[in-house]
Amino acid sequence: MKPFMDKDFLLSTDTARTLFHEIAEKMPVLDYHCHINPQEIAEDRKFENITQVWLGGDHYKWRQMRSNGVEEYYITGNVPDREKFQKWAETLEKAIGNPLYHWSHLELQRFFGYYGVLNGDTAQEVWDLCNAKLQEDSMSVRNLIRQSAVTLICTTDDPADDLKWHKAITEDSSFEVQVLPAWRPDKAMNIEKPDYADYLDRLGKAAGIEIASFADLKAALRKRMDYFDSLGCRASDHALEYVMYVPETEETVEAVFAKRLAGERVTRQEELGFKTAFMTFVAAEYAQRGWAMQLHYGCKRDNNTSMYQLLGPDTGYDCINNYAPSSQMADFLNALNMASSLPKTIIYSLNPNDDEAIGSILGCFQNSDAIGKIQQGSAWWFNDNKTGMQKQMTSLANLGLLGNFIGMLTDSRSFLSYPRHEYFRRILCDLIGGWVENGEYPYDKKALTKMIKGISYNNAVNYFGFKLEEK
Repeated sequence: MKPFMDKDFLLSTDTARTLFHEIAEKMPVLDYHCHINPQEIAEDRKFENITQVWLGGDHYKWRQMRSNGVEEYYITGNVPDREKFQKWAETLEKAIGNPLYHWSHLELQRFFGYYGVLNGDTAQEVWDLCNAKLQEDSMSVRNLIRQSAVTLICTTDDPADDLKWHKAITEDSSFEVQVLPAWRPDKAMNIEKPDYADYLDRLGKAAGIEIASFADLKAALRKRMDYFDSLGCRASDHALEYVMYVPETEETVEAVFAKRLAGERVTRQEELGFKTAFMTFVAAEYAQRGWAMQLHYGCKRDNNTSMYQLLGPDTGYDCINNYAPSSQMADFLNALNMASSLPKTIIYSLNPNDDEAIGSILGCFQNSDAIGKIQQGSAWWFNDNKTGMQKQMTSLANLGLLGNFIGMLTDSRSFLSYPRHEYFRRILCDLIGGWVENGEYPYDKKALTKMIKGISYNNAVNYFGFKLEEK
């Protein structure tokens, strides 16, 4: 029997252990997509207790607590943090096979030096240990980032955001880690939302442009992209309900936009035509600026209406959408390619059944503009577990070039999430190590070193064009 989560955790062969301990483990972290708050970095926040940093806003954990029959009062209610932590500890001991079990214990090991097991019986011990540790200066937000060997972070930011916290971080020479904005224009695209006109007013004020037409919207977005670019933005990110390609004439799109500004509801067909025009426009702008375009889709959101009305979005009530838009995605990328406006693109689907379809699409649009210009993103959300990562990387290897993969991201709101990169690298090294030991790839140390370093860090540095040195 192997020890519980020891130094060789998830590494089942000698080659896997060599690849991880001699190469992957020593690589820094580049977190090119996350949802952490730049204000907390600028202010170098310190957390009062482990519940604040672990359970605050973490809908992954909230879902599991609900699955364990925990009353909502102890999850999102106004109860003492110690009681919330107890309920989480009692839930975690049942989470065998769930990545949360591994992530939680990796975080306890790496940040708090706790190599025991968290459960209902040990909750007080862990609570006391973690809270004492959190009072140390070494556990401030900036020092948590430093401890994790992070070199660069891309947050997720709205076009109307003034980015004042990014400016503050950039101007602070005492913090060496780059914290860059990433462009997330969902609110500018979602014409069907009831608060769309209010959002356009906010965006217009940020850009200094009164938005009375689609042409005005494009002008405002260009101006805000220039501002984001001046602060180092190298990537956009889109949460798409559907991947659509419903091309319409410019006149038709302007008419739909005018209809919406007049307070009328747009039809589903009009919505899709507008969103196609929007995505076509922004993609061309990204191509001109050298930005990467990240497309996240396949999620059906806010399914429990009563709880959505009570708690709002991003509280643990989303699921996989079985919609598989491979044809529409191919048509969209093809239209951009025909117009010479296809940017570097990263495709993520929440549905693991889409892996092979995405893998086949990638090869249609690769060229010499960039190595691995069209990427399949790392296993996302409900798939960032051992099985999901193995499946995604195996599919990518079967259909493309795994050696050009840009690797892992946290996609997290927590400053303790960086061990997810370690989790990913252990799975990566075990997968590749298994192929080597099975005679499917030679034990070429030079080639394997370059590959592991690339997927762990260097490929993302080069793909996004960050001002970082390869390792």
